[in-house]
Amino acid sequence: MERPAAFDLWRHRYAAACAGATVLLLAAGGLVTSTGSGLAVPDWPLSFGTVFPPMTGGVLFEHGHRLVAAAVGLMTVVLAGWFGRRERRDWVRRLAYVAAAAVVAQGLLGGLTVLLRLPPAVSVLHACLAQGFFCVVVVLALATARGFTDRVPARLGRDGAPPLWALGAATTGLVYGQLILGAVMRHTGAGLAIPDVPLAFGRLVPPILSFEIAVHFAHRVGALLVAAAVFVLAARVLRRHRARPELLRPALLAIGLVTLQIGLGVAAVLTRLAVLPATAHVVVGALILATCLTLTVRAARSRPATAPQGTRTAGETPRSGAPRTAGSPA
Repeated sequence: MERPAAFDLWRHRYAAACAGATVLLLAAGGLVTSTGSGLAVPDWPLSFGTVFPPMTGGVLFEHGHRLVAAAVGLMTVVLAGWFGRRERRDWVRRLAYVAAAAVVAQGLLGGLTVLLRLPPAVSVLHACLAQGFFCVVVVLALATARGFTDRVPARLGRDGAPPLWALGAATTGLVYGQLILGAVMRHTGAGLAIPDVPLAFGRLVPPILSFEIAVHFAHRVGALLVAAAVFVLAARVLRRHRARPELLRPALLAIGLVTLQIGLGVAAVLTRLAVLPATAHVVVGALILATCLTLTVRAARSRPATAPQGTRTAGETPRSGAPRTAGSPA
């Protein structure tokens, strides 16, 4: 059985602040791509050879992104040091070190995207690592929350197949894959490869005449798969775990976010990739990922314990495992 850890309010608040700051960083990065400002500052790590260049035009977005990234990097290094000294759980402490390593790697990738003049492969990797880093800090915030540290959770009752944690993990993986497709689409200029919506060139399945059309259409199909997976996951929670607010809240939030995300995707196409809907689409995608991850982590921690082979559980006979009835021999 998992032994509860001591709850530290300020450590939890700091981890949550790191997660919140990462959302701002994702928004800042989305603004850079949406405004085409990735090369507004052509050098790195300085900006035009200075620390604070004139914040005008695209420089505002690109250098602003660098400043937010530097703040998140510093916060993460402090978090790793704090957890390294105070956290008793080995896996949480190691995860904090992973976060610190990831944020350093992310900063270097960001510099490479500028120095190499925005190559799609490096830009996509930069976007994917950003989402992965976000997942790590979300788990750290969850792991330091009061309900996670100061008590062993009540086990889930009758669940079903696949178990809720596995269904959540599959959904989270599907969302991450969809975010990768979105990053490929954005960084290869495929955002308007299919200019109409909800159809594609007036058809359900467009003619795949280029890589850009293929990626764009794959992203649309992925959106349908993600929506279906999220609704199935939420339906499981509503049907069998409605009394567990720590599961019900993220399930309902995921439904709302997916609905909003579909609307933002449609708006991005109809407005020809206007800055606001295109950037919001990136941020809401990350929030869907974090919400599904939260539900998955909580479900995994509360999954029913498996009784050892040969162990008799309440209401079972030693031989058959069938429920006892009145008059059955003990």
